[in-house]
Amino acid sequence: MRQIGGGATIDSASPSRSYFTEKRVGLGNNSYLGLSLPGSGGRVGSGSKKKKVTKAERLKLLQEEEERRLKEEEEARLKYEKEEMERLEIQRIEKEKWNRLEAKDLERRNEELEELYLLERCFPEAEKLKQETRRLSQWKHYIQCDGSPDPSIAQEMNTFISLWKEKTNETFEEVIEKSKVVLNLIEKLKFILLETPPCDLQDKNIIQYQESILQLQELLHLKFNVATEILLRQASTLADLDSGNMEKVIKDENVTLYVWANLKKNPRHRSVRFSETQIGFEIPRILATSDIAVRLLHSHYDHVSALHPVSTPSKEHTSSVTELVKDDVENVEKAISKEVEEESKQQEKQSHLIQEEKLKVEEEQDDIEVKMSSAEEESEAIKCELEMKVLSETVSAAQLLLVENSSEKPDFFENDMVDLFQFTTLGGVYHLDILELPPQCKPVKGWMIVEILKEGLQKYTYPPETTEDFETENAFPPIEVTLEVHENVIFFENPMVVRWDAEGKHWRTDGISNVSYKPKERLVTFSLDTFGPVTLIQDAHINMPYQSWELRPLDVNKVLLTVTTVFTEIQIQIKENLCMLSSVKLKDKKHISILEGTWMTPIPFIIALKEAGLNIFPTRYSHFYVVINNKVPLVEVKAYRQMALLSSTFAFGWSKWNLLCNSTKVVFKV
Repeated sequence: MRQIGGGATIDSASPSRSYFTEKRVGLGNNSYLGLSLPGSGGRVGSGSKKKKVTKAERLKLLQEEEERRLKEEEEARLKYEKEEMERLEIQRIEKEKWNRLEAKDLERRNEELEELYLLERCFPEAEKLKQETRRLSQWKHYIQCDGSPDPSIAQEMNTFISLWKEKTNETFEEVIEKSKVVLNLIEKLKFILLETPPCDLQDKNIIQYQESILQLQELLHLKFNVATEILLRQASTLADLDSGNMEKVIKDENVTLYVWANLKKNPRHRSVRFSETQIGFEIPRILATSDIAVRLLHSHYDHVSALHPVSTPSKEHTSSVTELVKDDVENVEKAISKEVEEESKQQEKQSHLIQEEKLKVEEEQDDIEVKMSSAEEESEAIKCELEMKVLSETVSAAQLLLVENSSEKPDFFENDMVDLFQFTTLGGVYHLDILELPPQCKPVKGWMIVEILKEGLQKYTYPPETTEDFETENAFPPIEVTLEVHENVIFFENPMVVRWDAEGKHWRTDGISNVSYKPKERLVTFSLDTFGPVTLIQDAHINMPYQSWELRPLDVNKVLLTVTTVFTEIQIQIKENLCMLSSVKLKDKKHISILEGTWMTPIPFIIALKEAGLNIFPTRYSHFYVVINNKVPLVEVKAYRQMALLSSTFAFGWSKWNLLCNSTKVVFKV
């Protein structure tokens, strides 16, 4: 170690290390610490002078900077121009390619439109064929000469009704046989209202057909009441040996009668069960000791519910279409007749000028006849074309009416009233009546003497209007009833029991309690406050919306429609103008239906499926009860028409995207 200057030391063994020299330099009142580097021989500090840049050097630097900037801008411009040229070239190639595709598509589109126009002629032609079929059906009915009236002719229907009213003392079996003709007439009238296009139905015809239906229904029920009275007059002769009471069951394909007459008035005999069935009643003590009869008339049809209104197009639309086409026809006829007249006048003038040349005159007359005949043929062709145009417009209007939704919800219903647009009756109507037992037949010296009441069959009022004479409060308890559900009807949920309100003319749910249903035995039991018509109902939209659907071709003009819902899978075969139920699956198990294998026209087929409980057909009010993505009716109809035209070749199926798109578009798989 050695000492240097002001006392700082440095290791002599480390000559390469830097060292600090601490030195005080006086500069007024200020002082600073200087830094000395070995071998530098000088001092570096804030006070050292920098080299001054000259003006020429500064200009040179600015010039170099400007040149570099211009060079970069030029390179960027050239790069941009190159990229832009490449982009424009790609666009040009794509545009040319797209134009070629558009031209090719336009050429193909024109061909397809011509083909589509020819294909769509099948719709008015099919309607024309249906009109001819309807006219032919009247002729077929005329040449059958089976004694039944033509339901579309009011005079024949009135004659039929009047003649049947005059007939008396008909037995129940005779009325049942006659009812087959009556039910057939009612069915024909309903089909006329449903199958005839709305534009071909006049208001007076609709009123006439509906009045005929109501008259036939009322007369048929009246005849059943009279036949029941005749049967009850013989109750004493038909009494059961064991119980002493009369019990009778008469079954038919359309009607089943269960009647029980209380002849013994045994207060302990309060349970009524018809033989070989589980159908019956639990009557209270007051009825068990009364002179009464209990009747259950099960009609497998519903003649109690009010008739549904017939949908008709607006008169403005119909009149505008017909007037427009009529004007076209008249204009064409006038133009053609004018041309024919002018040609004939010219030919007449020429014929007067050259009367001497008889041969030429004859030839010209032949030409006139040929031209007039060709003009007439042309006129007929144009008229035929315009008729098809009218028919096409009416068909489109009718198809549009089928898919249009009602803008107004049905009338307001109270809590206990049944909305028949939301629910549907199934299995027919059970007419439950407590009747006063009429006077019985008495044999006297080989004769049967019977007292015939002028007022006819009378109903027993239960409970009575005044109950002051009865001591106990519960003297008139509800009557327990057990009914059997029709074997050809499917209930996907437990059926609801409703009763008919004769005053309000609607079905109600009040007055019914303790409802229980046994699906295996197909028995429904409930308690009824007062007797009257009852029926079973089910939600009409229980199978809506569909989970999926598929339309698959089977053969030429033959397809298979499969509809899958929450509860069932239904397969329907369609060929030409006929439909057939192919199969029904309930919970992945095949269900046997009497409709399977039977070909029917569309309207009867739809009604038959609805009556069997297989309702998959929405109405114009269904959108009020089912949450769906409503489509514009015109778009929907056009989609259906194109599917119908291509269904023999292509398969169609549902798509989940149809629910997500707007109302102006439909999406399905092809």
